[in-house]
Amino acid sequence: MANKLFSQKLKVVNLGLQSFADTVKSCGADVVHVNFKPPASGDEKIISALTLLSNPSVEEANKKAFEKIVSAQPVLVDILPAGKVVPGMTKGTVLHAGPPVTWDRMCGPVRGAITGALIYEGLAKDNKSAEKLAASGKIRFAPCHHHSSVGPMAGILSYSMYVFVIKNETSGNYAYCSMNEGLGKVLRFGANSADVIQRLKWMQNILGPALGKGVRKSGGINIKNITAQALMMGDECHNRNVAATNLFIKEMIPHLLTSGLKASIVKDIITFISGNPHFYLNISMASCKATCDTIAGIKNSTVVYTMARNGTDIGIRVAGMPDVWFTAPSGNPKGLYFSGFSEKDANPDLGDSTISETAGIGANAMAAAPAIVKFVGGSPIDSINYTKKMYKITVGRHSSFQIPQLDFAGSPVCFDIRKIMEKGITPVINTGIAHKLPGVGQVGAGILDAPIKCFRDAVLKFAEIFGGRK
Repeated sequence: MANKLFSQKLKVVNLGLQSFADTVKSCGADVVHVNFKPPASGDEKIISALTLLSNPSVEEANKKAFEKIVSAQPVLVDILPAGKVVPGMTKGTVLHAGPPVTWDRMCGPVRGAITGALIYEGLAKDNKSAEKLAASGKIRFAPCHHHSSVGPMAGILSYSMYVFVIKNETSGNYAYCSMNEGLGKVLRFGANSADVIQRLKWMQNILGPALGKGVRKSGGINIKNITAQALMMGDECHNRNVAATNLFIKEMIPHLLTSGLKASIVKDIITFISGNPHFYLNISMASCKATCDTIAGIKNSTVVYTMARNGTDIGIRVAGMPDVWFTAPSGNPKGLYFSGFSEKDANPDLGDSTISETAGIGANAMAAAPAIVKFVGGSPIDSINYTKKMYKITVGRHSSFQIPQLDFAGSPVCFDIRKIMEKGITPVINTGIAHKLPGVGQVGAGILDAPIKCFRDAVLKFAEIFGGRK
């Protein structure tokens, strides 16, 4: 048998190092190289944890989480001051993006946005007195995520700011997000000059109340439908919201015109929103928050329901361990910078906007938005590859969020910490870039991968808890 085998021309399958295949090929053999990597990169602790978590009860829990996510029906039902609707909001409370962080550890843009918010609220007269107040312990800081809310970039939310009120009609829960100011020199990127405060006051006194009238007149606007349509039109609804913003304006105009508002106010609102292609982002974020919160507490589920950054740390929370943050240092985006700025000016990544990816849009749906690479860098094929990579670490494909460029396949949704560790692939994030100093604002936009540490720690802890239940 052996003689017969070696009398034939050998065909070699190589698993492992490419150099082994190259050596055999140089000897004239027919070689097929398999790009093989051991599960979890050979990490014995993780392999043991993944073996334990390869269990029908986990699969069933993740299926339940997936079904809750895809069946959610987030509807914009009102626009009201945060102090009236956000749970636990007080005049001395300032909410921020990401996991918990104290004033002494806050990054520059978060500090800048907080001082601006304190001036806006009339709690301080200038930056110096605002910084003193912030450091005094008299202001209560908390993550937006702890108050059914989300905020882009610094994510600062204070008592008087108007918020989008989203109701998930499927589960009955609510979520909130501030209104989007635009790009560049804005509070969420850490800017806090007089013109920034003036714009926030206009949003409080004119924009918020007027839009609220229009939304109430409409009887509620289904945000899931707008997002699904926008994906068909070239958005991914995180860093590209051009189509979605226009669809929102189209939906709102009839209600604004019949709400008894002055024509000049309607004109100013339409001008402001149409000149701000990111206006829809905050609506979408609240929608995603109302969607993802429904899976918190599903026993045995390894699906991520929170992923957020505060410019110092990035943190995740997992459905089966809802009250625990797993954190790592925030990463640094690679991307495109505004004229006069470079990577040396950039703050590490920040913002709650990764709720987009958590809910199955954003970078997960980048294949639907090839033009986004003009904003964050790369080439159109990169946008497709990012989405394809996310299929490997998610539970399933969204039935409503379809991608034309992939034959209308649903976007990948429900990050599974087990798959992330098995494959060694972490979620892709597309993001804005803030200047590292307070008061400057946005300096660019880019892309990065979430750090593996959050997910490694989560898998190990989950396995410990799961093992204790058996």
